[in-house]
Formats: sequence, C-alpha cells, structure tokens
Amino acid sequence: MAIVKMKRLHLLALESDRNALFDKLQRLGCLEVSEQGDKLADPEWAQLVHRDDSALEEQKQLLEQTAAALSALDKYAPVKSKLLSARPQARLSELFDDAASQKAMQNAREIDDYEADLNSVYDQIQKQTAAMNALVPWLSLDVPLSTQPSGSLFTAFGMIPAAVDLEAVRKDLQLNAEESELYEASTDTEMHYLFFLCHVSQQEAALDVLKHYGFSNTTFRGITGTAQETYDLGARNLKVLEEREQSLLESLASYKDARDGLRLLYDRITQEVQKETCKQRLLASAQAFFLDGWVTEPDIPALEALLGSFDCAYELIEPTEEEYPQVPVKLKNNWLTDSLNTVTEMYSLPAYGTLDPNPLMTPFFIFFYGMMMADMGYGLLMFFGCLFAIKKMRPKGGTYHLLSLIQYCGVTTFFFGAITGSFFGDFIPQVALLTTGKEIALPALFSPLNDALAVLIGSLVLGLIQILTGMGISMYKQFRRGEVLAALCGEGAWFVVFILIGVAALTGAVKPCIIAIVVVLVLTQGYGKKGIGGKLMGIGGSLYNHITGYFSDILSYSRLMALMLAGAVIAQVFNTLGALTGNVVTFILIALVGNALNFALNLLSCYVHDLRLQCLEFFGYFYEDGGKAFDPVKIDTKYVDIIQ
Repeated sequence: MAIVKMKRLHLLALESDRNALFDKLQRLGCLEVSEQGDKLADPEWAQLVHRDDSALEEQKQLLEQTAAALSALDKYAPVKSKLLSARPQARLSELFDDAASQKAMQNAREIDDYEADLNSVYDQIQKQTAAMNALVPWLSLDVPLSTQPSGSLFTAFGMIPAAVDLEAVRKDLQLNAEESELYEASTDTEMHYLFFLCHVSQQEAALDVLKHYGFSNTTFRGITGTAQETYDLGARNLKVLEEREQSLLESLASYKDARDGLRLLYDRITQEVQKETCKQRLLASAQAFFLDGWVTEPDIPALEALLGSFDCAYELIEPTEEEYPQVPVKLKNNWLTDSLNTVTEMYSLPAYGTLDPNPLMTPFFIFFYGMMMADMGYGLLMFFGCLFAIKKMRPKGGTYHLLSLIQYCGVTTFFFGAITGSFFGDFIPQVALLTTGKEIALPALFSPLNDALAVLIGSLVLGLIQILTGMGISMYKQFRRGEVLAALCGEGAWFVVFILIGVAALTGAVKPCIIAIVVVLVLTQGYGKKGIGGKLMGIGGSLYNHITGYFSDILSYSRLMALMLAGAVIAQVFNTLGALTGNVVTFILIALVGNALNFALNLLSCYVHDLRLQCLEFFGYFYEDGGKAFDPVKIDTKYVDIIQ
C-alpha cells in the first residue's frame, strides 16, 4: 500500500513503426507520454526534430459528429434505460472492427444530415407561424394588403392604442379632413387595427389628427392579396412543412437500432483521439521520432518485451528528487484501502516520494462514519444497497471506489447501531407498543440520547488518538530525513505532554506532572532559535500555537457525538409522530418516510464531516499534496466495457 514507483523512459524509434507501436502501447496501458516543448527551445534539438503533424483535429471532428448523432437519437428516438444497468461488454476486436466502424460512421453522417434538415424545417415553421399570427388582426379586412396611395387617393394601414375611442377619432377627422374614412379591421386588448383613406388634398390634416391619437403605420412586404388569402396560402405551406417534419422524424426514429454501433464507434474514436493527443507530444524527423514519458515500475518487464519486438533504442531512468514534482502519481492499495481513493483524489493526490494516506486514513474514516450514522437499519441498507449496485452496474473507477467505501461504512454503521440498540431509531419498540401494548427495548451498551456526555468524551478520545497517530507519522518522516532533534523537540515533546496529562488524570499526581510538563516544554520549544530572547519568543509562540491548535483540533471531533445524537433524535421524532396516530399502518408509512429522509441526510452529512476530519485535522500533520495523476495511454471507453 504505497505510491507506485515510476521510471522515466526515453525512446527513439522508427517513424514507420509509430502507429503500430502506439496501438500496442495503448493496449498495454502503462506508459504516460510527456510534453517536450522545452526541447524545441534548444537549438540543437530544434534543427533535428519538429512537432508531430498528427490527425488530432480530424479525429476530434469525427468524435463530435458521432456525439451529435447519438444526441439526436436520444432526442428523437429515445429508449428507456434500466435502473442501475451495467454497460454492455465488447471485445477489442469488436471495438476496432473497421467494417462496423465504417457502417456506424455512415449512419452518423445520415443522422446528422436528417437533423440539419429537421432544424431547417423547424426554422421555416417558426417563421411561417409568426407571419400567419401577424395576419390574424387583419383577416376581416377585404382589402389587398399591398394597396398603396395612387392618384388622388391616399391610403394607409396602421394601429392606434386600444384605449383610444374610435368614434372620437372619426369625429375629429370629419372636422379637420372631411373627405376621409377610417375602417376597423379588429381590436384586441392592446391595439385597434385600422385601414385609413382620404383625398390627397387632406392627407396632411388627416395625418395630424391620427398622429395626435398615437397612430402608427404598418407595412406588409411581399404580400399581394388580402390578409385572408395570404393566411390561407400560409396554412397550406405550413401543412407541407409539418408533413416534411413528420417524415424527417420518422427517418430519424428508424435509426434507433444503430445506437449500439454508434456508441461503439464513439468509444473507438475516443481511443484514436487519445493516441493522436499523445503523438502530438512526440518530436519527429522524417525517419524517426523521440518519446519521453513515465512508466510504472511493475510494468517494466511487459514494456521491455513490447519494445523488444521493434527496432528502437530506449533507456529507463530513476527520477531524481529534483524531478519529483513532475513525476506522475499512481496509488497501489488492497481491496479495503483502495476504496479511499475517492477521498484522496477529491482532496489532492500525494506528491511523489511521500506517503500514501489511504492505509493510514482507512480505519479512522470507516470507524468514524459508522459512529456518526450508528443504526442497524441504515447499515443494512448501505451494505446490501451498495452490494446490489456493484453487482448490477459493474462500475469502475471513482464510482466503484465510492460504492465500496459506503459498503464498508455500512458494516461499522451496523456495529454501532447494534451497541446503541438502534434499528431505524426506536422503530421496533414502537411497533411492539402499538401491536402488543408492551414496552420493549433492544439491548444496548449505551444510548446516545441518555449517555451524551460519555459519547462526547469518547469522541474526543478518538480524536486524540487520530491526532497522536498523525504526530507519530510526522515524527517518522522527520526521522527518515535525519531530523531527529527536530522530531523529538516538536511532536515528541508534545507526546510526552499528553502522556503526563494522562498520568495526572489517572493517578491524581497533578503537581509533579505539571512540573515535568513545564520542564519538557522549556527544554524543547526553543529548539532552532538563537539567543535567549529568541528562545523565549520561540517557547511563547510554540505554547500558544500548539495549545490552541491541539485544543481546537480535538474539540472538532465532537461532531462525532453531534451527528450520532442528531440522527438518533430525528429518527425517534418521526417514529413518535407515526405512533401518535395509534394505527400500525400509518405509523409504518410515517416512520418509513421520516427515516428515508433522515437516512439520505445522514448519508451525505456523515461523509462530509468525516472528510473534513481527515483532510483538515489528520492530513495537516503529515500529508504532502500536489501530486499529478498518472495518465497513461490506454483503452478508456464511455459506453462499453472491454473484455479480453
């Protein structure tokens, strides 16, 4: 259980072997290809090699086209996915089947073409509908909308706000422009839609009157007939467009059986994109290429066997300490500690050459989680629910780690539920009381409701144990670096302080223990400071920082008691509410709903608070983060699981 050792690979191979070599490297999945831009800045390298001109953009376009086709199928030919369904399995030969890929690519092009046509039809339908809606207010007007002023007659289409009294407008027109007429096409809540005509000699006077009432002109471009004639023509065009839309939808739906092939194609192109991305990191000449990368030490024999089948030259080098910040990190753990990868990766990977936190954190995280959750019913749900999900979904990576972690936490949750006598709170005693009238209680060592103080003390003791563990790990790291005095005067001195405090509490010898503590701190906390003044300042600063730091860190573990108590109280409250009905059926319904809410809330809150204890209180003593995840060229799929 540690960080996997890496070696640096320098490889010089023939350009003619590049594609075949990368195909096999991807299947092997143990080599990360590094960027080499710094070498191009070196004149000696720059005159010999250049960046590889790969087909990355072409592969990315194919990937986007395939993704668009799958998105179109999901939209126009959806299928219901089964709950917790596993990804289908495929062999490598199926993934890289050229004939199947070509057929799927043809389907993708056709689907994308149909969708483009459908989007065009949608735009035309939208425009046609908008044009028809604009004609609705004018349908009753038996006047061609193309009518224009001619000769001695002036005409205009327009609108006046609906709040205006049209009779008042007509009377005003008669007073100022006698030879004029105003026709109403329709009125809605906002506007009067009008057709106006008058003799040209009275045009100016009439328009002044209309302007006074808020008249605004309306023009109809490209329309020759009446509003009704144009509307009917638009309706016929709209029907044709809707028929075209239906035909395109049916054509898209006919590709529903092509979905599996498209998904396999997407996964294949993803591999090509990955390879081409790595190839861009190469430095190449006309006849050869140079590769710089990292390989995991356990995979070196397999890599050497592969390279031995090609005409190439290579060397494997141990990274120096100066190179550690650039070395990628891969964690190697067993079936139990591997589940904590989800926590470590969420925080930050450890720096190369440091400690893997998973084995150190695993017992604390799982134990603390179970203590906070503390219910047999919840523990059973966590364990068997995750077991079912893992068997059903066959997840990988982060999802598998998270489900495994919750499953292991379900075991400790059941354990603490058993020793506190909690099964969905006091569900069983309440059922017994409602059905038999007798009060029973599940056996328990202690109750978080009745023994809150004892639980609080136990939480703080557990916190102290984890903090002491962190201090011990910190001392171990200092010893390895040869900083023995720094370790003894730092965490070592405070170890002695905690031991003396424990002795004082157990034996009652308070005074001699206090004297011993003062002596230890005075002798050690000025370490590394020069002069009497510096040592005094060092002692004072160290006392303040360590006392306040340890106090706040240990007090932070009171959340173990708080969440245990909160979960028990909420469960009991819902059970009591259900029991107030006096009916077993309604009690079960209310209790199940309440416990489901409590379970969901605790599932998240316990994870978050447990994560906080590890990352803030525990990691601070020894953890060195900043590692970069190992990212080898490998078979990495989205839709199918590859089987050998």
